[in-house]
Amino acid sequence: MKYLLLTLLFLFFKNPYNPSIAPNYFAPPVKIPIYLAGNFGELRSNHFHSGIDIKTQGKTGLPVYAAAEGTVTRINISPVGFGLALYIKHPNGYSTVYGHLSRLRDDMEQYIKDIQYNRESFSIDVSVPAGKFNVEKGELVAYSGNSGSSGGPHLHFEIRDSATENPINPLLFNFDVKDNTPPKLMSVMLYPLSNGANIDGRLNQKPFDLVFYDGEYHLKGNPIITAGGTIGFGLQGLDYLDGSWSKCGIYEIDLTVNSKLIYSFKMNELNFGESRYLNSHIDYTYLRNNSRRYHKNWIEDGNKLNNYPVRENKGKIVIEPGEKYDVAYLVKDVAGNISRLNFALQGKATIAPGPQQAGIPVQWDQDLLLKQDDVVANFKAGSFYSNFFLDYKELPTQKDLYSKRIQLHQSDVPVHQSYNLRIKAEGLPADLQSRALIVAIDPKTHKQYSMGGKYTNGWVEANVRQLGTFAIATDTEAPTITPINIQNHSTLTDRRKVSFKLLDNLSGIESYSGSIDGQWVLFEYDAKNSLLEYSFDAKRLQLGKSHNLKLTVTDGAGNESVYEAKFYR
Repeated sequence: MKYLLLTLLFLFFKNPYNPSIAPNYFAPPVKIPIYLAGNFGELRSNHFHSGIDIKTQGKTGLPVYAAAEGTVTRINISPVGFGLALYIKHPNGYSTVYGHLSRLRDDMEQYIKDIQYNRESFSIDVSVPAGKFNVEKGELVAYSGNSGSSGGPHLHFEIRDSATENPINPLLFNFDVKDNTPPKLMSVMLYPLSNGANIDGRLNQKPFDLVFYDGEYHLKGNPIITAGGTIGFGLQGLDYLDGSWSKCGIYEIDLTVNSKLIYSFKMNELNFGESRYLNSHIDYTYLRNNSRRYHKNWIEDGNKLNNYPVRENKGKIVIEPGEKYDVAYLVKDVAGNISRLNFALQGKATIAPGPQQAGIPVQWDQDLLLKQDDVVANFKAGSFYSNFFLDYKELPTQKDLYSKRIQLHQSDVPVHQSYNLRIKAEGLPADLQSRALIVAIDPKTHKQYSMGGKYTNGWVEANVRQLGTFAIATDTEAPTITPINIQNHSTLTDRRKVSFKLLDNLSGIESYSGSIDGQWVLFEYDAKNSLLEYSFDAKRLQLGKSHNLKLTVTDGAGNESVYEAKFYR
């Protein structure tokens, strides 16, 4: 018996996401039927989704329970991201995460609030001493909410490997989530990837819409596709679960050509350090220009994502003239539902390549220092996913700008890691130097977006994580503070909280601090709604008297606004 137990433990830790080892170890974190608004590995902006989003019946405040026995190890509060998040470590080598909470249970809530007051900060990341809050499976720990960057009331739930912090797909752990619905496939994309490679005689990538009949997907209209040279494939698809219209991500894609598996993508586990490789996994350029998201089923040289169990020739195939190629997709969800797509290609010769691209040659695995009279951009190796020619132009300045407009390619090419960008200032008055920053300029709307920055010796520099058109601008306008439910000399005996709307024209809200009668008080910031709120705290505020409230808000350029009011409570 002892040997069997040791064997099971070995298998469990060797195969951390094998649901057959401990299928019922974790209980659901809510006591309502589980319907998902989002699943593990779903394609999000710049990252893969690291958990499941459990619907909370359109409301906040539902009880949240520990999925298994353990100890609370971390509490994080932020105006963005997971908002209020709770982390519990379990004795089986896993941790669970509960995000977008509205509040913790009373003892934890008081514990974290005391720390916030001690540090005089709303945003906080606390490592909780082991044993401070031990919990049992099914014990109340918090209440669901809509905090942080949440787009609506729900519970974000994760299971992580405690040793690596890698999130594991929670649906592998046998939660009662009804799913008899196979993935939905919408379109397939073919990519020419070598000189002279072509799809239907053209050098450009080409999409083909799909239709479903006879139990599987087919190319709409059953076209005869020709191809030549080295090509790759892409797939647009979604997954749905029973009882929900929410669009979820695909769990597994297998691509076979002439009965040989050449590519496989699978979302069992995720490494946070690799999550931004999503921008290489998808067709980022096509998404930016056409609002359609494709899984690229070929792997760029600079894509280091480890979610490809099979990557034969990186998913690329070399088409020989006169040969026929039978292409088959097998797309699965965690529940085992399958969708199939089959089509054929006819091999043709390569054609004359297009004209040589102009621009600065970029090697994805090498540093690039772009140094001109008016700009310096320092890209580190690994900033891009493949080689390309960077289009660089200097454009004339415009009104309210203090430099030339610097075009560094287009924003539809992703950048993996930040690079240092320096732009030379032109005609920047000395009294505006402290308010100078770099902006990205939308080529269509001409709207400016702050990249931040600092003026030093005639230059403004910032760390930037995108391409596009940049220039130096100034932010001299202070944030606006708009009171929602308070005015000077208000009587607030019947109010639970006071609320303010914070807005800034360019550099964004950087900091905020509030006090009552000269003592710091906890204002909570909801960045997505530009909302700042203070909930009256009877423990810290004397009742039955007049009080002086002061709120100071600063933007990213150092502009400051102050709101003051007297109130009675």
